[in-house]
Amino acid sequence: MTKCFIIAAMTADGYIAKEVKHAAFWTSKEDKKRFVELTKQAGVVIMGLNTFHTLPRPLKERINIVYSPDKIEGIETTAKEPKELLDELDGRGIKEVAICGGSQIYTMFMKAGVVDRLYLTIEPLIFGNGLRLFREDMHYHLELKSVVQAEHGALLLEYKVDYSGSMKLN
Repeated sequence: MTKCFIIAAMTADGYIAKEVKHAAFWTSKEDKKRFVELTKQAGVVIMGLNTFHTLPRPLKERINIVYSPDKIEGIETTAKEPKELLDELDGRGIKEVAICGGSQIYTMFMKAGVVDRLYLTIEPLIFGNGLRLFREDMHYHLELKSVVQAEHGALLLEYKVDYSGSMKLN
C-alpha cells in the first residue's frame, strides 16, 4: 500500500496558521528545505483547497492532489476517503504521498489510520490563537525517530505512528 506521511510546521504554542488564508511563509529556511526534500521524494502532495489557495502556484515536480468539489485546471482534485484515494494511487504505482494540510485534511488522514509518519517542525514563535494541527479529539502513540535543532531554534521532529495502543475518545 502507498505510504502516507503528514508534514507540518507549527508554533511553540501548537498553531499551524493564524487563520485559514495564512500562508506558511513564517517558517524557517530549514523547515522549507525539509518540506521540499520530503515532498519531492514522495512525488505526490495532498492538501485541502484552503491550503492550496495559500500557495502562489502548484508545487513543481510533484503531483498536486487537492480536496475540492470543483475542478482546478492542471491539478488533480478529489473527494475520496483517504483509504480509497491511497488504494487508487497504489494502483498507479505511487509508493508515497505527503499530506500537506490543513487541519481538516490532517485530521481526516490521521483518523483513517493511514499515516505512517509525522514530520513536524516546531518554530520558536507564539501566535496565541489560530488553527491547530488537528480538529478533533484523538489518541495515538508516537515513537520519536529523530530530532534536529535548526540554527535559529526550530526543532525538526520525525515520529512514527503506532496505532497498536490507540484508542477512541468518544
